[in-house]
Amino acid sequence: MKLSFSIATIMLAATFQGMAQTDLSTQDAYLMVYHKDPDHGLHMAVSKDGYTWSALNDDKPVIAGDTIAEQHGIRDPHIFRGPDGSFYLSMTDLHVFGQRDGYRDTEWERDGKKYGWGNNRGLVLMKSEDLINWKRTNIDFSKLPQQPDMDWSEVGCVWAPETVYDDETGKLMLHFTTRQGVDKNIIYYAYVNDDYNELISTPQLLAEAPERAYNIIDSDIIKVGDTYHLFYVSHENGATPKHATSQKLTGPYTFDDNYSDGERQGHEAPNCWKRHDSDTYVVMFDNYRRSPMNFGFVETTDFINYKPIGYFDEPNSPMKRTNFSEQKHGAVINITTEELRRLEQFWNN
Repeated sequence: MKLSFSIATIMLAATFQGMAQTDLSTQDAYLMVYHKDPDHGLHMAVSKDGYTWSALNDDKPVIAGDTIAEQHGIRDPHIFRGPDGSFYLSMTDLHVFGQRDGYRDTEWERDGKKYGWGNNRGLVLMKSEDLINWKRTNIDFSKLPQQPDMDWSEVGCVWAPETVYDDETGKLMLHFTTRQGVDKNIIYYAYVNDDYNELISTPQLLAEAPERAYNIIDSDIIKVGDTYHLFYVSHENGATPKHATSQKLTGPYTFDDNYSDGERQGHEAPNCWKRHDSDTYVVMFDNYRRSPMNFGFVETTDFINYKPIGYFDEPNSPMKRTNFSEQKHGAVINITTEELRRLEQFWNN
C-alpha cells in the first residue's frame, strides 16, 4: 500500500573525481554520524580501529541542517548499509533552538501545551552510493491518512528514525519514536521503498510500555544470527537503555530485565555495532547529563554479559577522540579502508 504525501527530492551538489569501485569484502574501518546542539547539522567521524576517532571536516557539519530540514535543523542521525551496498541516512527534522537561532518566533513549531516538548512532524531521509553524493527526501507524517490508532494530523513528534533490513519481506524498514499530541512516546515502524523516498506500508506499532504508563524512545535494532536485538530507552524510572529480543523483526519482542550498562545517570540513544576483528559488539550511548555531555560504551559477546569500557577520553578508557567533543546521538557502521580514504580525502581537503 502506497501512502500519498508531499515529498521533495534533491541531489546534493558535492562531486568526487576519480572514485574507484569499492570492494566490500573487507569492512575494516568505521564511520560514525552524530549531531551537535550548537549547529543542528550532520557530523561524521571515522576510525581505523574502532577505538580512536577523528571528525571529518574538522568537526564542522558535513551537511548543514538548515539546507535539508523543514525546521532548519536535524537531530538523531542514523546510518545503515543496505544489502545492495547503498547507504541509508535517516534524521529527525527538528531544531530545538529554532527560536534562539531566528528560525521561528515561538519556542516550538506548534503549541507546546498541545504537542509537547520538541514537537515536530517529519523526518529527513537520504540515500547514497558513495557517502559523498546524497539524494534527499523530506517526509511530513502529519499528511499521512488517519488510522484507527493514530491521527497523524495530530502527531506530537517523529524522532530518532533508524533503518534496518527485513530478511523475511526483503524490504527496508524504518522505525522511529512517535506520539499523538502529548500522549506517551511509543515506537512505530513502516516499510520504505528501494529508492528510500516513500513509505510503502501503513505505520504500525512496534513497542510500547505496559499500558503506556511511561515513555519509551530511541529504538535501535541489530540482527545477530537468527535473533533481532532491540535496544531502546525506557523512562519508567528515568531515562535508561534496555534490551529485548525477537526472532522476527516486527516482534513480538521478549524484554530482558537483566540488561544493565552500569550507568546510573540518565542516558539515551543506544546504538549497537560490531567490531570487525572479533565477536565483540559495542553498545554506545549518549549521556546528556554529563557536563560536558559524552558517549559511553559497553562491550558484549553474548548479549547477556556487558563490560563497561568507559567514556571518550577517560583515563582508563580505550575510547579516544582527536578533534571533537559534545557530540550527541551517534550511530556507527563498518566501512572499508577505501571508503575511509575517500571520505578523508574529500572532507579533509
